[in-house]
Amino acid sequence: MPDNSLTRLRIALTVFFALDGFVFAGWVVRIPAIKEQTGASASALGLALLGVSAGAVITMMLTGRLCRRYGTHRVTVVCAVLLSLSVALPPLTHSAVALGAVLLIFGAAYGSINVAFNSAAVDLVGALRRPIMPSFHAAFSLGGMLGAGLGGLVAGALSPTRHLFGLTVIGLLVTAVAGRTLLRIPAPAPSQAVPRQTSAPRRQGTRTRGLVITFGLIALCTAYGEGALADWSALHLEHDLDATPGVAAVGYSCFALAMTIGRLTGTRLLERLGQTRTLVGGGTTAALGMLLGALAPSVWAALLGFMITGLGLANLFPVAVERAGRLAGPDGVAIASTLGYGGMLLGPPAIGFMADWFSLPAALTSVAALAATAAVIALLTRRAAG
Repeated sequence: MPDNSLTRLRIALTVFFALDGFVFAGWVVRIPAIKEQTGASASALGLALLGVSAGAVITMMLTGRLCRRYGTHRVTVVCAVLLSLSVALPPLTHSAVALGAVLLIFGAAYGSINVAFNSAAVDLVGALRRPIMPSFHAAFSLGGMLGAGLGGLVAGALSPTRHLFGLTVIGLLVTAVAGRTLLRIPAPAPSQAVPRQTSAPRRQGTRTRGLVITFGLIALCTAYGEGALADWSALHLEHDLDATPGVAAVGYSCFALAMTIGRLTGTRLLERLGQTRTLVGGGTTAALGMLLGALAPSVWAALLGFMITGLGLANLFPVAVERAGRLAGPDGVAIASTLGYGGMLLGPPAIGFMADWFSLPAALTSVAALAATAAVIALLTRRAAG
């Protein structure tokens, strides 16, 4: 495949990663308005929001099979259309039950496109023979920051219906442009990418299945921290450290910004250190940063801890997903992503239970424990992974 085709393919995939983050963040910032519209209680809204994760987890393994049958590029484009259409559904609901139902559809599209374009990216990484996976996830983070910023700007002027319908239009237009490039360029042949023995992990023996699940556990440890900080960082700063609401809201922004920076520099880091050292160093850094963020006696020290945590966690998920994909193709990506979403689903409620039993700062140290666990797993499996 000519180098210019690989470059155009990389650009198209980067656009889809950014679009995914943009659309998802646009939905997230309108949750308060949709809660008011549906009249849902806090607990009912929480159950409805589980629809996103549930829909994603349910369809991820199916998407791996679809990618093997129809190709990752086709599935990515179809899922981008479904994601763009489904984001307009939540503001049309008027009850928590209806909201949960449409969020199952939205979550299914969101989870499916993540498996599809991550699988396509794994093949491209193998063809280019450069560790560029973090750059795609950086595009997702940048798209999310842009989507959240735009949502904040238009929230006072546009209703959720008009805003999210606008996201549908933008998503379909972007898909039409980037999708043409993606459909015209064939996926790199297996000989160009990392060789695989077969497409299904269950045919590759116990060793390969175990490694894929191992990398999925690293993804789980990372996603657990992301979900926990998204839901609990502001509450920790405000209630435990007496921060003002405005300063408390900055906590997750610091984490997300640091994560984006870490992913933008991830390719160079991987080229210099290699995957194992990057995983071990990232997990260790995140563990130390989260101990500071959870146990620091001042707001500014906690914010610094959140930023260190973001830098440490930044490249764990991309590397874990790429390794699983190199071993088992789309099925490997699906397994690792499913476990990762399981961690994101598990994190917030687990933190809540532990906060009730002990305290919120003590509960947040579980993020450090799982980050350290990811580092240990990477260290123990370095020879087998190689």
